[in-house]
Formats: sequence, C-alpha cells, structure tokens
Amino acid sequence: MPSVTRVAADIGGTFTDLAVLAGTGKLTTRKIPSTPNDYAEAVMRGLTELLQELGCPISELREILHGCTVATNAILEQKGAKTALLTTKGFRDVLEIQRVRVPALYNPLYVRPPPLVPRNLRFEIEERLDASGTVLTPLNEADVWRAIERIKNENIESIAVCYLHSYANADHERRTGNLLSQALPGCYITLSVDVLPQKREYERTSTAVINSYVGPPLQAYLRSLLRTLRSAGMQGRLLVMQSNGGILDADTVIRRPAQVIECGPAAGVVGASYVARHAGFDNIITLDMGGTTAKASIVERGELIVADSYEVGGGMSSRSALNGGAGYALALPVIEIAEVGAGGGSIAWVDRGGSLKIGPHSAGAVPGPACYGTGSLLPTVTDANVVLGYLNPGALAGGTVPIDIELARRAVNDQIARPLGVGLIEAAHGIHAVANANMMKAVKAVTTYRGRDPRDFSLFAFGGNGGVHAAGLARVLQTREIMVPVAAGVFSALGLLFSDFKMNETAPFLHLAKEMPLDRVEQIYSDLAERIALGLGEPSTIRFERLADARFAGQAFELTIPVGDGPLNADRIDAFCERFAAEHTRRYGQAFSRRFAVEVVNLRLVGTRSPESQPGLPKAALGSTAATGQRLVHFGPGFGTLQTPVIDRGGLELRPLRGPIIIEEYEGTTIVPPDGTARLDPSGTVLIALAS
Repeated sequence: MPSVTRVAADIGGTFTDLAVLAGTGKLTTRKIPSTPNDYAEAVMRGLTELLQELGCPISELREILHGCTVATNAILEQKGAKTALLTTKGFRDVLEIQRVRVPALYNPLYVRPPPLVPRNLRFEIEERLDASGTVLTPLNEADVWRAIERIKNENIESIAVCYLHSYANADHERRTGNLLSQALPGCYITLSVDVLPQKREYERTSTAVINSYVGPPLQAYLRSLLRTLRSAGMQGRLLVMQSNGGILDADTVIRRPAQVIECGPAAGVVGASYVARHAGFDNIITLDMGGTTAKASIVERGELIVADSYEVGGGMSSRSALNGGAGYALALPVIEIAEVGAGGGSIAWVDRGGSLKIGPHSAGAVPGPACYGTGSLLPTVTDANVVLGYLNPGALAGGTVPIDIELARRAVNDQIARPLGVGLIEAAHGIHAVANANMMKAVKAVTTYRGRDPRDFSLFAFGGNGGVHAAGLARVLQTREIMVPVAAGVFSALGLLFSDFKMNETAPFLHLAKEMPLDRVEQIYSDLAERIALGLGEPSTIRFERLADARFAGQAFELTIPVGDGPLNADRIDAFCERFAAEHTRRYGQAFSRRFAVEVVNLRLVGTRSPESQPGLPKAALGSTAATGQRLVHFGPGFGTLQTPVIDRGGLELRPLRGPIIIEEYEGTTIVPPDGTARLDPSGTVLIALAS
C-alpha cells in the first residue's frame, strides 16, 4: 500500500477534482461531478473512492488540502450573507462612487453590478480622524446603537465596519466592533483594520464588505465539511488554499475569508510553476480552462506574479491596472489571474444582431452540456468540441461521463447553425473559435496589459479543456511551446500538494524612499514578522520576503517592488528605486526618475513555510506505444476534416510524433494539430511545438 498522508480536493463549477501523490511518485486522481447543493458531498464521495482504491483508512490522513469556489460563487451569484456597513458620516456611497471608472465607455446601456450592501443597509456613524490618526470628532456611540437597533430589525447576518483613516488609529473601529459583538453575538463582524490596514477608503471598504459578505457561507461550508470529515474518522487538519498561492488552516481562513476568493485558480498556477521549473521553463503563461471559466496567469523568471489589487465579477475577474472598473475591488494579495466566462460548459447563443456569443452563462454541473443527456437542450463549448471530433463521442473521464453525440449535434444545429444559416461543422468550429477569442482577453490581461510579450513565454495548459484549446491560442499568441502536464484535467488539485504555508501582512508608511527613517522601517518589518509568526509558527522555519508599494510622487497608484534582505542603507534604497523605475518602464513604457522622486506608500512582508514533507513530481503511468483508435476530426478551414489517431500519453513515450493526434486520458484531452509535433519530457509532460 502506498504511503498516503495528504489528499487534495478542488471544487470547480462543473467537476470536483481530487489527487493523491504517494511518496513513490504514484499519482491517483478522481474527477467527480460537483454537487452545488452541498459541495461537501462530492468531496466526500471522491475521497472515499480514492482511499478505498489505495487501501488507506481516512484516520491515517494528516492533512486534507482544499480549494473551493464557495466564496467566489457567493459573489458571482449574489448569494452571500445579508450584510450591513457602518462607515464614517459622509461616506455612505463609497461603494457606488468607486473610482468613477466606466469599464464600457461606449455602451450607453451599461449597468454596474449592484453593491454587495444596498444603500438602506449602509449606516453613517459620526466620527472623524485625520490622516495621521488624530481624533477630529469623537466616536458617537449613540449612532452605533441606533444602527444596531435597525440591524436587529433587518435580520442582518454580517456586518462590515470601515471608518476613514482607521489604518492610522484603530480605536474607533475597535470600540464599534466591541459594541456590535456585545449586542449582536450571532453576527459575523469584519473590521477594515483587521483585513486591510492601509489607505484608500474605497478599496478598504470594498474589501471589508467582501470579507463579511462571503464569511458566513464559507464558514458554514468549512465547518460542515470538517464535521463530516471528523465523523468519518479523519483526525488530521483541513488546510485551505488562499488567493496568494499559500495554504492556511481552516480556522484562520474563516476569520479572513476574503483571502480565498481566487483560491482554486491560484493552486493551478502554483502547480504549473513547480512543474515548469523542474522541466527547465522559467517563463510560462498558464491557461486553466475548466467547465465554467478560463483563467490565465504568468510565471516570470520562475516567480509567481502577485497583485495587491483585484476585481472579482463584472464579466472578467482580473487585476484592474489598465482594464476593469466593473467588478468588486479586493485589495488583498492575489496571484495575478484573469478569469473569463469561457469554459466547457459555457452556453453558445446568437444575439439579436446575428452574432455568435459564448457565455457568460454556463450549464454547470447540473444540467451540464446537452451531450450529457441530462435534459439540457442548449449548446455549449463541450458540445461543439464533441461535434468537431475533439472529444470522445462515447464517454469522458474514463467512461464515467457518458456522451450522446446526437444530442450535441441537435443542440448546435438547432440553436446555432440554423439561426446563422451555416452548416453544422461550421457552427461548431465557430463556437470553438469564439471561445478561444474570449480566452484571449484573459491572456492579454496578464501579458500585453502588463507590458509582457507572449512570444517570450511558453503556454502551460491544464484544466479539463485546456489541452483542447491550447493549440489554437498558442498559434495566435505565437508562443514557443505548449506544455500539458500529467493529470492536466485535475491539475489545480495537484497544485495544492505543491503549496507552502503563506501569510501576507501590510503596514501603511508614506515617505519619500530616500528620506525614510530606516530604523522605523526595520521596526515595522519586525512587527509584521511577529504577526506572521503567530500564524505560521517558529520564525526560524519561515522565509521572509520584504516588499514595498512605491510610486512616483504625485501618482495615485503603486507598484509592489522587492526591497531585498538585510538591513537597509542608502545603497539598498538606490537599488530599490532602480528596480521600481525598471518595472514602471516595463509596465507603462516610461519612467519619471529624473523628474519625480520615488515615494513609498506601504510596507509589505510575506512569510512562507514549507510543509514537513512535500512530494516530488508525479510520475506518468506510461507504457502504451500504439494508437488506441481513430476518428474524424475537423481542424478548421485551413486543414479540414482528417482521420486522426487517438492515443494515450504513453503513445509518445518512444519518439516525437507529428500531428494530427488526439491524446486522450482519464482527466482530459489534448489536441495536436496537423502542423504540430508532440513529445514527452522525462516527467511525462507533453510538449507540443507548432510550425512557425
């Protein structure tokens, strides 16, 4: 029996994926349809099947690592807790004013998503501090008590408190929190100083509101899952992935749930970085295409790109430096991931102008694509891929998901081909191409919008549909190579197993870089390190990284730049300013080093601790060297319909093969087009090169 101490489970909109990587390198996976009514049901079903196959009792598990969409879905589906906001008098409408940005400038009918807290549940409290934290107007506790009485009458589940300049003096927020806790013991309460103690009232207010809005549903889910695991005999810990790419225990996450908004996609990027680094690739674009959404990120020079601001919802979740303004601002460290509604379950439709559209609505796990035969008559990207021959016309996921190709053909024909007056294959290929175009928005958000040239990167494709669409995207991006890892279809679950414990802490610190009191800087970093050690354990086991948010004096937004290790001195400050100017030039095409001084706004500290035992790379189960079959596949107008060999990953073991090829596995499918060649690297990763 293989040694098993850690199991990873990742919930997606369509499937729940599980992975176990034994000490021998043997990888065992499961792909279970998600159960939206109770996500824990799919987790437990998959866990039970895995452990039974391995002959391992659940009591022997030390850790279950978990990524979930509960917090994200609460926002996207507007199904979070009924939340109230207490804020400084005069700042009631910050959530609606935002940054006065118009994401759809030429759309006169554009309507912003509604605030997570409606106006009648936003309460003004008389109090005021200046930017240094000096009290200008004392806290009016009578206003707080009046708000409490109204909250009692509104059946509020959760409360956020955000006062102006509380980052400089937390007394008013702390006192308000104490009053709320005493009067409303059942409410989930968030103080902005606990989740984001830094400047910018909109971002701080929005982040505090998000924390309260998703807190109760995430808390209920994690506690329910823990009870279920305990009753099944598990004695180990439940660890949850954060948006910053690190894991923390469930109890800590429950206190700051906004940290897990993008936890599932983050795990996939962590895993991609780990596998690519071992394969000798430092620069990659990750493409994670699942059943509901497609996500893109980059790993540059072997490092994850972590943003200090993010927008969730509003059509595309991403960092909002050059695009955005439609979603809800989340100013916490997040692996820079752009997400669009273009997954295998995304529904294709024709608008009133006769244009083909994909998403944002998805067939999800229930009822799923039309080809699943579970009642849906609407065509999805998966249905189109079945019609084109990219996906097995009989079954997916090793036969566990039956496919009815006739239902797929009927849905695409009735809903797309006939309204557009085109043939079935042309309509299906159109769906595939539009899905690629939608995903290109996500790729651009993390590359060209950040001053990066996609041609300098390789495309790392995973998720249940990543390998199906990777070649089409890579051709447009002109990327050098495509990588499809072992267990690509459950790769976010696998990425959890490669994750470290991680915490981020921030302190406001507004000074010109060359005029900073260095002893004060050292004291702040020391204080932040103590806070991190409380969550991660013995400081000697923690790797600390110092960063700072910097800008040119007079600018309104910052870039996060490494400060470097060791005591600060004039030379280190000069090097920091040079790194900032270089990144500013790379991002925006210019810098103002000779005209404006560099200004530091916040100090940041990241603490990372590796788990006691981290697995090595998974070993692909190779051995097959012959084609398992053939089928007709349509590769677009340039190549037409071709008889195409269908093999498993082991079919590439002996030598590189020229396309067209379909590589079909339990977790997913990979398409090698006629102008491509495919080979395996030593770890079993499929490497695809396209003709230039």
